[in-house]
Amino acid sequence: MGFLLLATWFSVECNPGPIDDIAVDRYFIPKSCFREVKSGDFVRYHYNGTFTDGKLFDSSYDRGAAFFGQVGQKWQIAGVDKGILGMCVNEHRRITVPPHLAYGSQGAGDKVPPDTTLVFDLVLLDIFNRADQVQTKVISTPKECKRSVMRTDFVRFHFNGTLLDGTVFDSSYKRSQTQDSVVGEGWLIKGLDEGLLGMCVGEIRHFIIPPFLAFGEKGYGTEIPPHASLVYHILLEDLHNPKDDIVVEVVEAPEPCTRKSVAGDYIRYNYNASLLNGITFDSSYQHNQTYNTYIGMGYMISGIDKGLQGVCTGERRRIILPPHLAYGQQGAGKDIPGSAVLVFDIHVIDFHNVKDPVHVETTHKPEVCNETSEVNDFIEYHYNCSLLDGTLLFTSRDYETPQDVVLGGGKIIDGLDEALRNMCVGERRTVIVPPHLGHGEKGAGIVPGSAVLRFELELVSLQKGVPEGYLFIWLEESPVQLFEALDSNQDQQVPLEEFSQFIKQQVLEGKGRLKPAQDPDSVIRDMFKNQDRNADGLITQDELKLKVDEDVEKTRHEEL
Repeated sequence: MGFLLLATWFSVECNPGPIDDIAVDRYFIPKSCFREVKSGDFVRYHYNGTFTDGKLFDSSYDRGAAFFGQVGQKWQIAGVDKGILGMCVNEHRRITVPPHLAYGSQGAGDKVPPDTTLVFDLVLLDIFNRADQVQTKVISTPKECKRSVMRTDFVRFHFNGTLLDGTVFDSSYKRSQTQDSVVGEGWLIKGLDEGLLGMCVGEIRHFIIPPFLAFGEKGYGTEIPPHASLVYHILLEDLHNPKDDIVVEVVEAPEPCTRKSVAGDYIRYNYNASLLNGITFDSSYQHNQTYNTYIGMGYMISGIDKGLQGVCTGERRRIILPPHLAYGQQGAGKDIPGSAVLVFDIHVIDFHNVKDPVHVETTHKPEVCNETSEVNDFIEYHYNCSLLDGTLLFTSRDYETPQDVVLGGGKIIDGLDEALRNMCVGERRTVIVPPHLGHGEKGAGIVPGSAVLRFELELVSLQKGVPEGYLFIWLEESPVQLFEALDSNQDQQVPLEEFSQFIKQQVLEGKGRLKPAQDPDSVIRDMFKNQDRNADGLITQDELKLKVDEDVEKTRHEEL
C-alpha cells in the first residue's frame, strides 16, 4: 500500500524532531458534503506524495489502487492521519507534513531521506464507519401505495449506481432493461435487500450503502474497487410475489345483473392494458374494436381467463395479473418485459353462450287480446335496436311507417322473428338476442361481429297469414259443391272474373283468407293460373282441385 503504510509511531517517538505542525491547504471543497472524516472512520483516497521541491516519491495513481485505511488507528503516518480529519468526499487537500509527523530521523528506505518534510496531495474517494447502516433518502412517493416490498417479493427496478465520489459503475437505463430480483433471498447485496423493503411501485429512493453491506473488501469486477461505498438511485417499476393470485377490483357494477359470465361463455370487452408503473402497452380502444373470445377455455392468458369469470354485462373492473398468470419470465414482444405485473382495465360489452335462447321480457300487454302473432302472419311493428352497452344501432322511428314482415319468411334475423311471435297488437317487449340468432360472428354493417342485441318491440298491427305454399285458406268448411259455387252462371266454365268475384266474397264474409302483404288481385290471378291447368283462360270442373287435396295426393305418391 505504499510508504504511508510503512509508517510507525515508534519512529516518531524516538526522534520527535521539530515542533512544527502540519499545514493543510483545502484548495477544492465540494458544494455538497454529507459527512466529514472523523477518527475511527475508514477512508479510501488517492494521493501523490512529493518533497517540498515537488519531486514525486510515491503515488497511489501509479499503482492503480487507492489507499484504504482506518483513521486514528496508525494505518497511515501521523501527519496524514491528522490532516485528513474533517475532509469531505471529493475534497482536494494539500497536507504538508513535518518530519516528526512523517518518517522522522529514520526516513523511509531510499525513497525518503531522514528529517524530510513531505507534501501529500489527496482527493478523498470514500468514507464509512463500521457503525454505518444503509442511508435511505426518499426522493418521491406515489399518491397511492396499496402494497410495498416485503421479503420474498420479486421486484423490477431501474437504477443508476455510482461510487461515493460520483463515478458511475452501472446503470439499468443504459441497458434499457430493469434489474429483476427476489428480495431477501441473497440475490442482491445486503444493502439493497434492506433498502428496497417498504418501497412502493413508482417510488424513488436514494441509497448509500457501506462496503460491508455491498461488495466488501473484494469489490466487484473492474468497476467497483475493494472497500467501496455504493450509491444507488432507484425507481421501483414492479412488484409481486410468486404466491400472488390475480387481484380483481370492481370499479362499476351495473344493477340489475341478471346473469354473470361463466367458463364457456363468449365475451366482448374493451380494455386498456398497462404495466404496474402505469405505462400503457395495449388498448382495444386504439384498435377501434372489442376483444372477442371464449372464457375459461385457454384462449387468453390464464389471469384474464380467470378474471373475466363472474362479470356482468356493462361491468367495469380492474384485473391485476402477476407474471406467472400473464406472460411469465419471457414477457411478450418489446412492450411487455419479462416478469412484468400487468394491469387490465376492462369494460364488458356483452357475453353469451352458444346455448343461449332469445330472452323475452313483456313490458306491456293489453287487457284484451283476441289473437296473437304466429308464423306466416303479416305484422307491422316498431323497434329500437341497440347493443347491450346502450349504443343505438337502428330504430323504426326514423321512418314514416312501422317495419313490416311476414313471420317465418326468413326476412329478419331468427332471434327477432322468434321474439315477434305470440304477441298481441299493442304489446311491448324487451328482447335480448344472442349473436347465433342475430348477425353471427361477422356482424352486419354497423352491427359488430358476435354482438348481443337488445330490441324494444311494439306490435302495431297483425294480419293473419296462410301456411307456406298457400295463397288462400278456408276459415270455414269449403262448399261441398265448390265448382257449382264458383260457376255462378252455370255454364260449366269459370273465367278469371267469375273466380275473382267468388274469392273476394269469401274474404269479405270472413269465410276465407288470402295471403297477406300482397296485392289481392295478384294473389287471385296466381290462384287462377294454378287451377287453369291447360292455360286456356277457363277453369273446368275436371281442372279444379283444392290444394289440400293436391297435397294429400302428392304425399300418397311419395309414399308409394
